Amino acid sequence: MLCRLTIRDFVLVDRIELDFQAGFGTLTGETGAGKSILVDALAFALGDRADASLIRAGSERAEVNAEFDLAVAPAAADWLRAHDLDAQGVLLLRRVLDANGRSRAYLNGSPVTVQQLREVAESLVDIHGQHAHQSLLRSEAQRALLDSHAALEPLLAEVAGAWRQWREARTLLDAASNGLEALAIEREQLSWQVRELQTLGFSTEEWLTLNEEHQRLAHAASLVEGAQSSLQVLAEGDSACEAQVAGVAHRLQDLSEYDPALSEIAALVQSAQAELAEAISALRRYADRVELDPQRLAEAERRIDAVLGCARKFRCSPVELPALLVRWQERLTIVGQAADIAALEQRVAAARAQYEQLAQQLSGQRAKAAAALGRDVSQVMQQLALGGGRFEVGLLPVDGGNAAGMEQIEFRIAGLAGSEPRSLAKVASGGELSRISLAIQVVASQAARVPTLIFDEVDVGIGGGVAEVVGRLLRELGAERQVLCVTHLPQVAARANWQWQVSKVAVADQLRSHVATLTGEARVEEIARMLGGVEITAITRQHAREMLKLS
Repeated sequence: MLCRLTIRDFVLVDRIELDFQAGFGTLTGETGAGKSILVDALAFALGDRADASLIRAGSERAEVNAEFDLAVAPAAADWLRAHDLDAQGVLLLRRVLDANGRSRAYLNGSPVTVQQLREVAESLVDIHGQHAHQSLLRSEAQRALLDSHAALEPLLAEVAGAWRQWREARTLLDAASNGLEALAIEREQLSWQVRELQTLGFSTEEWLTLNEEHQRLAHAASLVEGAQSSLQVLAEGDSACEAQVAGVAHRLQDLSEYDPALSEIAALVQSAQAELAEAISALRRYADRVELDPQRLAEAERRIDAVLGCARKFRCSPVELPALLVRWQERLTIVGQAADIAALEQRVAAARAQYEQLAQQLSGQRAKAAAALGRDVSQVMQQLALGGGRFEVGLLPVDGGNAAGMEQIEFRIAGLAGSEPRSLAKVASGGELSRISLAIQVVASQAARVPTLIFDEVDVGIGGGVAEVVGRLLRELGAERQVLCVTHLPQVAARANWQWQVSKVAVADQLRSHVATLTGEARVEEIARMLGGVEITAITRQHAREMLKLS
């Protein structure tokens, strides 16, 4: 549930902090006061696209923070745990927009991508915009609503994946059928290239070891001479360092009996003597091991020449040869498969069977969901002055299928402009379409898994007794989850458990949005304003009180 929304420097809002309640609430106010701006700010915080035009004039950045109670949003809590984002029962969602149009997003203080923001938002809030009825005229939107209502998105993703695999298999088969000669030439060339590199038997590790060995063998004479001359200076010559350092250590040790200050110096010289002895021992072992080996040097040079020659032939560095072999082997496998028309045909047939199996499963579940959605929406329509109207969801076969399955979705209405079901776009008038859209949204929201529902002026074009029904439906919906509705209708606002009023105020020659919580007489005045317009009479106020008593 949405607990708190803090908005700073967003469009007309300088700073607003709103504490939300459970149940059904409404946002009311004059046209242009900024009611929908609050919904836009929440949508921005939930990952909607944004640009610098959303920043309030004169400000450097806009910021929106939204706090959610996760007790009624287990899916969001699971998502946070899966992404190692500490939940602790509360989710603090923050998004900042800079003047250069760049936005940053955070979940519980940790930076996240906007895509991650959208992912977690899907299980928190469902926003129905005031133009939702227009999108319902598009087949794609109708399909998305049906699939979402029936929780078919995972199966739809499997169908789309199977479709891609089938299409890729068909593309490969077509290419193979039309280019057998070219494939044969490519396969022959790849074969001798792979054989040559396999014969070379080369690895990156060998190249490093080979170069180290060649360096040592090529300079063996210098290494032997250097080791021997160093031993002469250190240990084997007439004036060798080792004997002289030993003498100094012994002399200082004797003198330290007369002056203890020399003890520390003597100890340092003795330590140097020990390290010098260790170095001499290691140098003798090295001198015994190093030897001239012209034959091995020649072998190393031949090996290096062979590797360099192969690298020049294939226009790459020696260390790239092993990776090149792997790529050619993989390509040779693909080309070999492509040349096997029978195997490709089997692959296409298997991919098609997999697609058709998943698509038929999707079709079956869509048919069940379509029947249930049609029945439930039809029942709500009877309450919205659409008596006799019947809502249906048609599944129109698509020849060969596509990534979305084997049918196209079409919302239909019967009983309004004729007895036969016809497409929603061809039957409903503007007012009817708005009411049908609301009926669909109410039914879809009842099945939704999100704890918070936002309706942004979806009741446009509705009035009278129908508006009272809309208010009652939204209040019933508010008994099960948190519902917020932006509305101009007093019949809807009066049904709310709580109400806010949005107004514009002038501050330092700038218009800003202000939100006030309405209770008692303040709420009566707002309902009366919505009923009577500019001039509010005692009769209008009495009517407002009666409407509020009904809630």
